[in-house]
Amino acid sequence: MEGYSGKGVVCVTGGTGFIASWLVMRLLERGYTVRTTVRSNPAEGNKDISYLKDLPGAKERLQIFNAELDKPESFTDAIQGCTGVFHVAHPTDLANKEPEEIVVKRAIEGTIGILKACLNSKTVKKVVYTSGASTVLFSGNGQEVVDESSWTDVDYFRSLNVMGSSSLVAKTYTERAALEFAEQNGLDLVTLIPSLVMGPFICPRIPRSVYLGLAMIWGNRDHYRFLMKSNMVHIDDVAMAHIFLLEYANARGRYLCSSDEVLINDMSEFLSARYPDLQIPTKE
Repeated sequence: MEGYSGKGVVCVTGGTGFIASWLVMRLLERGYTVRTTVRSNPAEGNKDISYLKDLPGAKERLQIFNAELDKPESFTDAIQGCTGVFHVAHPTDLANKEPEEIVVKRAIEGTIGILKACLNSKTVKKVVYTSGASTVLFSGNGQEVVDESSWTDVDYFRSLNVMGSSSLVAKTYTERAALEFAEQNGLDLVTLIPSLVMGPFICPRIPRSVYLGLAMIWGNRDHYRFLMKSNMVHIDDVAMAHIFLLEYANARGRYLCSSDEVLINDMSEFLSARYPDLQIPTKE
C-alpha cells in the first residue's frame, strides 16, 4: 500500500483513554479531522466525554462513534473513509476477573476485525497499533537491554503473577497477530511500544501508568517492586511518536518509545527535593 501523506481524516480507537485522548488533542491541533470510538456501556449511562468535545477544533473536526472490541464490526463506520487509523483500544482487566483466554480472544478478534475494516475501506493507507512494554520486557533470559527484536516469553511472564497479567499477556499475542495479519494482507502497519507513560492527562480518571509511577507519593508499597528500575516516557512524546509513524512513509515494523531510565532511589531523591512537604519514602 502507498505511504500516508496529508492531513486528512483519521480514526483513533478507544478515545477516552490516556494515550488516545491526548493523541486526539494533538491530531486536532495539527489540522486533522478525527474520528474516535468510545464504548457504550448502558450500566454507566451517558458517560461524560466533554473533555473530548471541548478540545480546540473538536466542534469542527471531531466525530465520536460508539464501538466495542467484542463487536469488531462496530468500528466499520468510524474507519470507512479514513486514510489513517490509530488502534489504541485494548481490553483492561486489572483484577483478572475474566479468564485470560477470554481477554486474549477479545483483544485479538477485535484487532483483526479492525484491520479487516481498514482493508475493506479501500481508503486506509496506514495503521499505527499501540502496543506496550509488556511485549518486550519479560524474555526470561536475563536480558538487560531490549530492542525491537525482543519478545516477551508469555509462560515466564505468567509465572511473575503481575497485576492485570491477562491484559498484558493479551498485548503480546495481539501485537504478533496484528503484524502477521498485516504482512499476509499487504496492510501498511507499524506498532509503537511505549514504556511507562507519565505526564498530564485530559481524561477524568488518573491513568493506570501515572498512578503506578506515583506510587511513592501515594504510599502504595505493593507497587514499589515495579519501580526498582523504571523506563519512562512523557505522554506528549508518545502522542507525537504516533503521528510521526503515520506521516513517515518509510516506517516499518516495531518501534520502542522510551526516554528515561530511573532507579527507585533516584526517584525518591528527586521527589523529596521537588516536594519537600510530602512524606516520600527513602532508601533507609
